[in-house]
Formats: sequence, C-alpha cells, structure tokens
Amino acid sequence: MILPINIYSDDILRQKAKPLRGVDGAIEELVKSMFESMHNASGIGLAAPQIGHSLRLIVLDLSCLKNYANEKPMVVINPHILAVRGSSVMDEGCLSIPGVQGDVTRPSGITLKYRDEHFEEHTSDFSGMLARALQHEIDHLDGTLFVDRMDKRDRRKVQKELDALASGIVNAEYPVARESLAAVQG
Repeated sequence: MILPINIYSDDILRQKAKPLRGVDGAIEELVKSMFESMHNASGIGLAAPQIGHSLRLIVLDLSCLKNYANEKPMVVINPHILAVRGSSVMDEGCLSIPGVQGDVTRPSGITLKYRDEHFEEHTSDFSGMLARALQHEIDHLDGTLFVDRMDKRDRRKVQKELDALASGIVNAEYPVARESLAAVQG
C-alpha cells in the first residue's frame, strides 16, 4: 500500500524515533508499504517517521542508480553509527522536502551496527552513496533534516521554498500527508 509522505513542517519529522523491539507481521507489512511508497515517489531511501511512524526503521534501494545497479534493497532497524571516515560534499534532496536541494557535508564512510528485516544484528562498513543515504535516513530517526546540515548561506538560498512548504504549498508527484496540510490551512 502506498502511504502519504509527511512534509517539512510536520512535527513527527522533528522527533526522535523509538527503537523496535522485534519484527512481527505488522512491521513486515509496514516495510513492504515503505518500499512501495519510496519507489512510487522515485526515492532511494525512506525512514518510518516520513510516513508517520515514530520507529527506528529505514528502507533503502539504490539499485536505480547507475553505479549501484547490483545493490540489494536494505531494511535497517535500530541503526547506530559506530565510526566515521573521511568527508564529502554532495547535493541532497528529500521526499519530505520536495523541490528543495542543497549541498551537505557528511562523512564519506561509516561503520554501522543495525538489525535487518529478520531482526538479526550486523556490523558493516559502508562508503559512497550508500553511506550518505544511510546517514540521511538515520538523521530522520533523530529528528534532523538535511537542510539543518546545510551551511547558513546555502540554507538562506532555499528558505523561500521551505517557508512555502511550511505554509502548505506542496508540489509533489506523490501522495503527501493531508494532516500536515490541514494543520497549516486550519
């Protein structure tokens, strides 16, 4: 089932998500819906808070990207970054902030402890776009958006678009959460 995506000004995007204690049928269905919603919106990653669930749960699928065509989709539960390496700047965007992009500096490599869709624990090293996408989605679990990581000058350049989103002006090619728009339009 395709779920609507919460937008920039929604409170849930600013909250720290709760850890999962295990995987049951409801979580399996949520994961399936998250993948469907992410693919429908042409995204490569989606965190549970973006679809209204305060859970430390992420789905990723970079296989649509040229250099990652053989990368398998990932389910990441309760992630914890253990170490970071290097630094890189890249233009980022977000399904919760449609129409806004900007440069973000992040570590170029990470060591991540997490659980998979079977709730089995892993510790793995990630680099490149996979490391960046993981960090972007983990930020969502901590209530941080990529625009919070932009330098002040670049953030000022997109502030008008952010203000428009906050006032309920959303131009997205995918369903967005109506309660966020209703709250703004009162």
